[in-house]
Amino acid sequence: MSFLDKAADFIGGSLFGEIKDTVMAYFPPDMNPQQRAEAELQIQAMLHAKQMEANKVLADSAAQLDRRIAEQEGTTKDLLALPILGRIVIFARGVQRPVWGFATLYMDHQWFFGNFKFDEQQQTAMIVINSLILGFLFGERAIKNLEPLLLKVFAK
Repeated sequence: MSFLDKAADFIGGSLFGEIKDTVMAYFPPDMNPQQRAEAELQIQAMLHAKQMEANKVLADSAAQLDRRIAEQEGTTKDLLALPILGRIVIFARGVQRPVWGFATLYMDHQWFFGNFKFDEQQQTAMIVINSLILGFLFGERAIKNLEPLLLKVFAK
């Protein structure tokens, strides 16, 4: 979850909900149900408008960050300006995940079925490579699922 997602969740969910609950707690006890419902409706409408405004600010911030990254790092269209080399770089970027994935799969097959004999340093390197590739291909969830195993392996 990115910073902007966390900020949106905080602003959208908990902050406005807490404001509403706090205001509702200070309503006069002698307020009749109709007045209470009208006040709650107005508070809800105001909080909704503020939430929409906060979401717009967060969306604008995310778009601005994307634009800044594109300006600093360039885009795929920029690579097309280089006739041959640009297309090679685009191809290499696209084929990188499958190449690394299949190379790791091949090395793991050789390692687990005993076709290659790895010393301790090479085995540690294989564990690190697998963690990096799994993290790259499958994200944080793969690393979180492997964390107990990694802790056990590195503890030895």
